[in-house]
Amino acid sequence: MLVNYSSSSSDEENEVVNRKRQKLNPDVKDASAPRKREFTTHDSESRVTTGAVGHQGDPRKVLPLPARVLEMFGDSEEEHVDDCSQHGGRLRAFEHERGNWATYIYLPYEPEDVFLELLDELLSGAAGHGVALVRADEFHISLSKTVVLHHHWIQPFVRSLRTGLAPCRRFVCSADKLKVYSNHEKTRTFLGMEVYAGHSQLLEVMRRINETMEEFSLCTFYKNPSFHVSLAWCVGDFTAKLQDACLSELQRLVDSHEAGPFQIRLNCRELRCKTGNKVFLFPLQ
Repeated sequence: MLVNYSSSSSDEENEVVNRKRQKLNPDVKDASAPRKREFTTHDSESRVTTGAVGHQGDPRKVLPLPARVLEMFGDSEEEHVDDCSQHGGRLRAFEHERGNWATYIYLPYEPEDVFLELLDELLSGAAGHGVALVRADEFHISLSKTVVLHHHWIQPFVRSLRTGLAPCRRFVCSADKLKVYSNHEKTRTFLGMEVYAGHSQLLEVMRRINETMEEFSLCTFYKNPSFHVSLAWCVGDFTAKLQDACLSELQRLVDSHEAGPFQIRLNCRELRCKTGNKVFLFPLQ
């Protein structure tokens, strides 16, 4: 029987011959040894290039950022333009600046229906003298000037107020006499009702508020304040027109009210501090 064996013996003889040749001539390479690939500069460049080429051989393009993302990191802030027509023609006492918050402190008054009915009569009477008054958006007694707070001052300012007002107790104040007021710039005129009872308590509250104002180097309230509830206002200086005959006529409407002379009565239970769009409450004891 003939059997085919592998040629392992002949392979061993060839390996011995190759070793002898390498001893005699070291420069001769073993043809049977596996050849290593030599990389050239061209190969390395092609590797780098291949890494930066897309599937179709085109350079990869950086995808643009969405517009919403770009708007988040805008370098310039939009310029704020005041439009006085959007708020009844009123002009700012100071320019708008991002991070600055207009702030003032007051005692709120919740009007009754009888008060609102009387107010409509007063507005009609003033119109008869050529003064078009606008009803106030809210009714209160101011206990501070309008000042500007930086945003990072708000919390320490509120804490200081809360500490200063802590000893103050609840009280009642009343108002019954009409009086004409104007702002410092003479750009607005107000019809108000002046407080006659509770004046000393208001002075004490004002003093404590002034201490906080001084702590933050802000303007304090008037030295001899005329505490009042602002009823209505108009743009411009109409002080002279509202005085004398007009004011006397309006006061008669107040004094001859069908239920007797009208007066505003405030139960002063809490103060409020409005800064920007935030309102902080300070309950009295």
